[in-house]
Amino acid sequence: MSRAQDFGAELTDFRRRVDELRTARALPSQERLSVLDAALFELQHVVDVLWPRYEELAAASHIPPGGRADPQEQQLLRALFQRLPIPVVLLDRESVVRRMNFAATQLFNTRAGYATGRPLTSSLRRDGQAALRSQVAAVARGEGGRSLTVHLSQPGPDGALRVTLAALRPPGEPQPAVLAAFQPDRGTPVATSSATLPAARTAGRDAVDGAAPQPDLAEVTRHAELLDLVDDMATALLRVTLAGDGPEEVIGRAAELLHGRFADWVIADLAEDGTGAPRRMVALGPPEAAGERTASLAEQDPAGCPLVADALDDGVSALRVSPPDANAFGRDATGAPVLVREEVTSLLCIPLRVSPTSPVLGALSLFRTGGRSAFEMAEAGAADRVSRHIALALSRPRVREG
Repeated sequence: MSRAQDFGAELTDFRRRVDELRTARALPSQERLSVLDAALFELQHVVDVLWPRYEELAAASHIPPGGRADPQEQQLLRALFQRLPIPVVLLDRESVVRRMNFAATQLFNTRAGYATGRPLTSSLRRDGQAALRSQVAAVARGEGGRSLTVHLSQPGPDGALRVTLAALRPPGEPQPAVLAAFQPDRGTPVATSSATLPAARTAGRDAVDGAAPQPDLAEVTRHAELLDLVDDMATALLRVTLAGDGPEEVIGRAAELLHGRFADWVIADLAEDGTGAPRRMVALGPPEAAGERTASLAEQDPAGCPLVADALDDGVSALRVSPPDANAFGRDATGAPVLVREEVTSLLCIPLRVSPTSPVLGALSLFRTGGRSAFEMAEAGAADRVSRHIALALSRPRVREG
């Protein structure tokens, strides 16, 4: 019983220290980095001390291994994770996002729910993707913590980022995880970056060095453009469905709206009812690709495109920057990889379905080529909303004439 009492006292002290760390957002920006070190120390304390003690007590009480910890303590840990003043991401051994705190969603310009289940490497420049995957896997194997420098796929004020990796085994979860904390490699606290505090700035909750912060106009503009795209798509699809048009018109109108404005290539495939093979409905490319190149993609068998097959069969979305697999979208009639032939620098492949539990009606593939900026996670989120709108239009019952 004394061991349980000691453990309870340790948890009480831990909760008190966490409450102190929660005041970090009120500190001047230049002082937050020291609070980050303290927060990471507390997380490591959970890993090295509190969790082993819990396992000992659970074993002594005949509680099955992997049983869930006190719900209140779990809630406390989740709150600490979310309130850390720097971007922190919980990864699995494959660098797939399991959880992302608020600061990280701002850094990567995405929603936590959308990022979960997707590889974090898709948001990084290609020269750092393999290195991060390798280091994350090593940490997950128990080879110790480490750090490395990476760059976001989109250039911005953050520049190089230093990511620190530490092993973690979340309570109640059988598999180990890796905690990744990000901070600028140039020595500036992440909390002062324009990419990490847009929401706080908008809400007027924070001031840096006592001065009222200015809005990030570039980010506001990008956000407005994405909202306009989603709104225009919804309007266009409403007009098509109210007119009673069929799937061909729905897909065609959606592709025309996305073509050029959002992507250089827009390719749409529909899943046939029953056991029929998927059917390519649309292939729109840049003007210089008109003719043979566009016809080649229009005639391509969707079943021969791994990304499309994953979207149609398993409902898997894909965001690829500098796609590492040249054959991910299959080959053309001459045997050349489509992604290489079209010099694709980033792509999105999204299943068309009304909800995560609904049947997949098709797949929407978007390419950007040449010097055009790569897809960001925020743009992937907008494309995901667009795909749901298209699926709703496709699934709407139509009145037969006569």
